[in-house]
Amino acid sequence: MLDIFNNIKDDLLIVEEELKQILETKNPLLETSSSLLNAGGKRLRPALSILGAKFGDYDLEEIKPLAVALELTHMATLIHDDVVDDSMTRRGAPTVKARWGNGISANIGMYIFAKSLALIAKYEGNPLISKVLARASLKMCEGEIQQISASFDSSQGVKDYFFRVKRKTALLISASVQLGAVACGAERSIYLPLGRYGNCIGMAFQITDDILDLVADQKELGKPVGSDLRQGIITLPLIYAISKSGQRDRLMELARQVEKDEEEVQEAIELIRACGAIEYSFKVARKYIEKAKQELTFLPNLPAKNTLCQIADFIDSRKY
Repeated sequence: MLDIFNNIKDDLLIVEEELKQILETKNPLLETSSSLLNAGGKRLRPALSILGAKFGDYDLEEIKPLAVALELTHMATLIHDDVVDDSMTRRGAPTVKARWGNGISANIGMYIFAKSLALIAKYEGNPLISKVLARASLKMCEGEIQQISASFDSSQGVKDYFFRVKRKTALLISASVQLGAVACGAERSIYLPLGRYGNCIGMAFQITDDILDLVADQKELGKPVGSDLRQGIITLPLIYAISKSGQRDRLMELARQVEKDEEEVQEAIELIRACGAIEYSFKVARKYIEKAKQELTFLPNLPAKNTLCQIADFIDSRKY
């Protein structure tokens, strides 16, 4: 658990126990769904929902199904991502795909997502929750489809990148903090700025993730460095480098190349780093962080507001 969550750690531990119970099963195949849970994670989405709820009439029992559902939705997308990306490790452990193959993994992902839907059904008296999450889920699929269809296409621009990132990552993070407030009865003047804050940190989170894929320590990252390049995912640092590099043609050639050996991956990384693409991408991420903090100025001065500010700073400086 991240240190910045210390003031909500007891509530997060209760959510964690609920996650374990939800995923508990006697079916040996479905037991693999708990492997991702046991591998850990930041639990950013349930934490954000709890913090958002602090701006309303806070009740852990009221927020708990939402917090669990958000993490289950996130877990389901990770399992499906690993199938699509042919990923063998995540957070330093074998993926469900690595252990059981594509067919079982795809269905386990659907099983976990169905569990999240069952939890959201408990909020039938608050239709905004299901409406926002349905939209986020739909847009996440759109983002994933766009990423797959544009794999190895080095002609993509910044606009294409932001379209994908907003859908794949930012919308669910935005929904997490916004709906936490909605679930506990906060007014529009509270939950709308929270939603915009979440969108900004979600954008910054994914941009930073894409930077770390090129510069992080592999042990800290929990997966091989350069994974995006191998999978043909065109990220912001690569887009910038293609526009600025003195070896643009070679970099485009490497980006389009479906099969790359380790030497070619490292060559592409060096070309990206050499033209200031990492620094540029960090600058873009920090602009989103600044926008997120500006949204916090619309909120009352509660301890949760300070924690949300710390989360923004963590995203700006994280190493994994």
